[in-house]
Amino acid sequence: MTQISNFIIPAIIVIMILHGIFKGVNVFNEFTDGAKEGFKIVLNILPSLIALIFSIELIKASGGLDTLCSLLSPVSSFLGIPKEVTPLTILSPISGSGSLGMFESILKDHSPDSFIGRCASVMMGSTETTFYTMTVYYGSVGIKKSRHTLPSALCADFTSFILSPKIVKLFFHQ
Repeated sequence: MTQISNFIIPAIIVIMILHGIFKGVNVFNEFTDGAKEGFKIVLNILPSLIALIFSIELIKASGGLDTLCSLLSPVSSFLGIPKEVTPLTILSPISGSGSLGMFESILKDHSPDSFIGRCASVMMGSTETTFYTMTVYYGSVGIKKSRHTLPSALCADFTSFILSPKIVKLFFHQ
């Protein structure tokens, strides 16, 4: 089975090239035009991505993440969210790599089979990097007004944060 999976992507590429040639399309010109368009999209997205990455690093390096966690600790304890998972609730909507690093740290410090590890796992599986996703997708097509996207996405993330410990308790009787 693994030998088949090694050939799937190259086979798809070859099929696309052969199909283009069969249809009379100048495949190389279409490829280079697509690459040029890709660079334009990157240039449109780059300022927003730099601002987002800078903000995340600034929050982490300045101790702002620790301050936010301590400010949110009464709310998170009321909601049943373990204090060890609170940084994940802050980073998850902002940064995929930041939240993944935090998630790995939680699993290393606590067992993946612990209540804390399971809560973190459910959160990682049910949340989205909302700000990053909006930056990339909306920036690539030039949308300036997101309308209801941000409130809806943050509501979904917040719902996941609230329900994750409850789901873990329900399914794992902890």
